[in-house]
Amino acid sequence: MDVDVIIPALNEAGNIAQLVHEAAAQPVARVIVADNGSTDGTGPLAAEAGAHVVTEPRRGYGFACAAGTAAATADVLVFLDGDFSSLPTEMTRLLAPLQQGLADLVLGSRVLGEILPGAMPPHQRFGNWLTSALMRSLYRVPVTDLGPYRAVRRDLLQQLNMQEMTFGWPTEMMVKCARQGVPILEVPVSFAPRRAGHSKVSGTLRGSVLAAYYILGVTLRYAFSRQ
Repeated sequence: MDVDVIIPALNEAGNIAQLVHEAAAQPVARVIVADNGSTDGTGPLAAEAGAHVVTEPRRGYGFACAAGTAAATADVLVFLDGDFSSLPTEMTRLLAPLQQGLADLVLGSRVLGEILPGAMPPHQRFGNWLTSALMRSLYRVPVTDLGPYRAVRRDLLQQLNMQEMTFGWPTEMMVKCARQGVPILEVPVSFAPRRAGHSKVSGTLRGSVLAAYYILGVTLRYAFSRQ
């Protein structure tokens, strides 16, 4: 089972080289960094570290994920944020259920794992809890977290016809899989404070509000959509 790692990244120069090195040390075919219009040299640093770099100048988490997906060729895709809050060394936890045929989408749950001090502020914890509760209620999927660290079969992701080009992209993946009855499984993962740089979500009030708006919007909209 071939694996490509996709890292959406915006101004992660302080993290990207070591993150690429550690991701490439896992049982993967390629590490793809989707540079989402960085101005700090993130793309060149990723390339020097050995990543295949694709450039997506349109700002948006979903745009970056989609660009990385388009460049991927492996059977399985692992999504890993560029802030080094998730550990590449835990990647085999996400890959094992896919290899064993237990799931087609595997989600890394920070709630089931360990959230280190300072990694997730209270408002982010509350928003994550609320959206997870809505997912369980509306889609009957027993999830505890909406974390970005995940593994999915590439052919399945291509069939989902992803449309959300914002922070709602990971949630869209989950709700569409839930509506189609795709086997989804959570595994425990760690979540640490970013090693360098500033968060685009929890680090600012605007980022937090926008992320909550998009994530909740996607969760509710697809629950009552006929498509």
